[in-house]
This record gives sequence, structure tokens and C-alpha cells, in this order.
Amino acid sequence: MPLLGYAKKWQNFQEAIHRARVACQEAGNVVEDHFTEVSKMIEIGKGGKRSVRDYALSRFACYLIAMNGDPHKPEIAAAQTYFAVSTRHYEMEQLRKEQEERLEARLKVSESYKQLAEAAQNAGVQSETFGLFMDAGYLGLHRHTVEELKVRKSIPEQEEYLDHIGRRELSAIDFKNTQTEGRLVDEQITGEEKAIHTHYFVGDQVRKAIEAIKGPMPEDLPPAASIRKLVEQRRRAARKKRGVKGQEQEEQPQLFGESQDQG
Repeated sequence: MPLLGYAKKWQNFQEAIHRARVACQEAGNVVEDHFTEVSKMIEIGKGGKRSVRDYALSRFACYLIAMNGDPHKPEIAAAQTYFAVSTRHYEMEQLRKEQEERLEARLKVSESYKQLAEAAQNAGVQSETFGLFMDAGYLGLHRHTVEELKVRKSIPEQEEYLDHIGRRELSAIDFKNTQTEGRLVDEQITGEEKAIHTHYFVGDQVRKAIEAIKGPMPEDLPPAASIRKLVEQRRRAARKKRGVKGQEQEEQPQLFGESQDQG
């Protein structure tokens, strides 16, 4: 109470507590878990004492009282400003973490497409028909080609689809890629038609697994802001770390792999 500037009247502080209790309840919390009523003895003069109401407050309750207190009090204003700034810092950190996780998923998909491209080549898929092979995977998983997905999610035609989707969809695509690659290799599948069918089949099985757990279909997941610049920055950093000056090693697999997964 005194720390928040309510040094004189208990009744004024009790009003802030009441508003905080209402906020606590409306947020779906058990009020008694955070505002536990207790009693304490106070002196009333001539050695006498009497029992008065008090509260044992949780950390969350203290936060709510500060946020529902009188903003004209300097202590309340300082507390509210502190919590607002802290909340913003937390939100920014969460956004940074989510973007980093999405970037890692995006780079992982790039790598799985390279491995899939190599397996498809070994199975007999030719460069001129590689687009059909890639579309087969999208049709199995998304029921749409990449170009159709771009239109569906309002992604610019000249930009890469994978740069505009979230971590959940990227993870589904990565799983589809690795499982298709494994099937092509393990079963020693040869021939373009069989390879294309395998890519569609695996994509369809991943879709059915998503349906089984009642997850949203990948084509229904919302688009996200492009992370192309972050992808390029991470790749440049990786090349620099490996001591590779040019882009030859990075770009060659994309001629048959990732660039064509965009249609």
C-alpha cells in the first residue's frame, strides 16, 4: 500500500484492490489464489488492539493493483510505465524468437529440398520435368500447385512461396521432403512416373496425418511476412564461415532443387 502511494486511506487502496480483483476474475483466474483475505491486529490506542482485514497478495495480484491504481499518484504512474515498457520488451523478444525459429525451419526446408532433388535425379527425374515432380508433392500435401497457393495466399508471383509461410507449414513440407527422399532411396525407385507418384503419395499421407490430429490444412494456414533478407543474410554468413567467396556452391543445387519448388 505505501509503496504505491496509498499512505493515508485504506479505503482508497481498497478500491484499487477491488478493480484488480475484477480484472483477475474477468481474465479467467481464481481470485482467491491471488488475493487471499487475512486479518491482522493493529493498535488502537491505550494499549488496545483490534482485528482488521488485510490481503496476502501474489505477484500477479500486485501487478494488477498497480495497473488499476490511481495514475495521478507518481508511484502508480512509474509502475504502469515500467510494466508497459517491460511488456513491450517481452513482446519484441518473443517476436525475435519466433522469427528465428521460422528462419531455422526455412533453411531446413531448403536443405531437405536439395537432398530430395538429388534423390529425384538418381531416380531418373529430368531437369525439364522436375517442375511436375515438385508440383506432385504440393498437390499431395496442399491439393494445390505452388502457383495456385500463391494466388490463394496473395503472395507476389515473383517471390518464393517458402519465404512467405509460417513454421508449421514449413515443418510439414520438410517432413514430406525427407520422407519422400527416404522412400526413393530405400525402395530404389526408378523412372519419372514412379518418382512423381511417390512424391504425391507421401504428401498425401502427411496430409492425412494432419487430418487425423484435426490440424489446419496447410493451404488454409495464413501467409507471413517475407524472410528473404534473413535467409540471404544467414547464407552469406554460412559461406563466409566456410571460406567460400562466391555463390557457386550455394546456387548450383537450387537450379534443380529449391528454385523449382516455387513453380
